[in-house]
Amino acid sequence: MDAGIARPSAPQNEDKAALRLWLRLLSCTTLLEQQLRSRLRRHFGITLPQFDVLAELDRLGEPQTMTELSRHLMVSNGNLTGVVDRLERDGLVERRPSQTDRRVLHLALTPSGRQRFQEVAQAHERWLIDAFRELPPADMAELSRLLGKTRHLVRRNIDDKQRETTE
Repeated sequence: MDAGIARPSAPQNEDKAALRLWLRLLSCTTLLEQQLRSRLRRHFGITLPQFDVLAELDRLGEPQTMTELSRHLMVSNGNLTGVVDRLERDGLVERRPSQTDRRVLHLALTPSGRQRFQEVAQAHERWLIDAFRELPPADMAELSRLLGKTRHLVRRNIDDKQRETTE
């Protein structure tokens, strides 16, 4: 090899690999999210954030305060308020006063909200199955395992950096 040609160092290659991975993850997420947003709007007249609220309330199984729900969804209370207002207007969720603190309201699915969510969730699942239909099950399982590992490592690295800055 010509001694005059500089080769990139390993860290630069690793940095580029991390960037390429991020871009690949982002593009896959963006494609799926755009398709889901469009289908939710067209078939059910709801937004993806509205679906997320319904899904989280269904998953949790009991009424939640706005603060609890915003923490689970990783959004601010301010972002959540408009979404919940529309869901309440449409009769899918209700605000219930707390039994112990009259200043606190709990959000809950209404019976029609629970039924509507089940319909939407079934369609949502079919759409995702269809989106991944050509990916062999073994590849899906491996990808899921690797993404789980990645999430764990990224979260740990972020937590480590945050501890370093506060110490």
